[in-house]
Amino acid sequence: MKKTASQKLKLGVFVVVGTLLLIAALYSIGNRQNLFGSNIKIMTQFTNVNGLELGNNVRYSGINVGTVSKIQMINDSQIVVEMLIQEKIGKHIKKDAVATIGSDGLVGNMIVNIIPRESKKRAVVSGDTIKSFSKIGTDDMLTTLNVTNENAALLTADLLKITTEILEGKGTLGLLINDSIMAKDLKLTIYELRKASTGASRAITELKDIISSIGESESIAGVLLSDSISGQKMKTIVNNLEQSSVEITEVSKNLNVVLKDIKEGEGALNYLSNNPDLVKNIDSTMNNIKQGTQRFNQNMEALKHNFLFRGYFKKLEKEKNKGSKN
Repeated sequence: MKKTASQKLKLGVFVVVGTLLLIAALYSIGNRQNLFGSNIKIMTQFTNVNGLELGNNVRYSGINVGTVSKIQMINDSQIVVEMLIQEKIGKHIKKDAVATIGSDGLVGNMIVNIIPRESKKRAVVSGDTIKSFSKIGTDDMLTTLNVTNENAALLTADLLKITTEILEGKGTLGLLINDSIMAKDLKLTIYELRKASTGASRAITELKDIISSIGESESIAGVLLSDSISGQKMKTIVNNLEQSSVEITEVSKNLNVVLKDIKEGEGALNYLSNNPDLVKNIDSTMNNIKQGTQRFNQNMEALKHNFLFRGYFKKLEKEKNKGSKN
């Protein structure tokens, strides 16, 4: 059966249209894959490409500028990704740009993002390798979350156990929480410690004031401690006072003997001694002298035990002992 002219025309139109559609499709695909334009090749290295495939898009500042042309594994921790980049865009990509792998939307294909940096370095040329940055993948995040959940479960179980023991009054903390008497004792102890601390602070402050006053030249202790000449004079005074005390005691003894002789003898002195009023006056005077002597001896004894003169008296006692031995 012979074909008519109209059928031949329709067949020719179909073939032409189909050919045009095929050419348009090939051009569109080739244009997306940068097959017909001037391109440059740049490389980067990753430890994990996260599902990146040949033909996936390459973006620079959010614009599609090329495609992934080659993926080659060098070793178990080094994967080289080769990218075809439009030559007109390549002059805007600096040598310090960073490549990362991301996804085109939530469930889209993987893409390579080239992140620019503000610098004055030169633009990349064909064959350059730029730095890369590996983001945490979804699997890694899920693994981390799983470990975190397991740790949280263990911590929750331990916390529940500790809380139960505290409520049951077990352990020191449970005893403190459930025992009101111990809580009151603890509060009282803390109060007493605070009061003692306050008293100690006050005492330290007063002691500092005393030490500061001793260090001043106007105070007596400061003069005695800092001035050697004044210290020597004070030693001389103390020595004279001790010698005077001994002499006063001897005078008192001799005076008692004289008075005894007067009372037992005759003459004017006997008369004077037998006069009641005069005797009372003399006795009163003697009592006053004795009391003064006793008080003076007590003052000397107290002075020996004073921390400022204790060393001096010990030194005199040692010298006295040495003299008696010699």
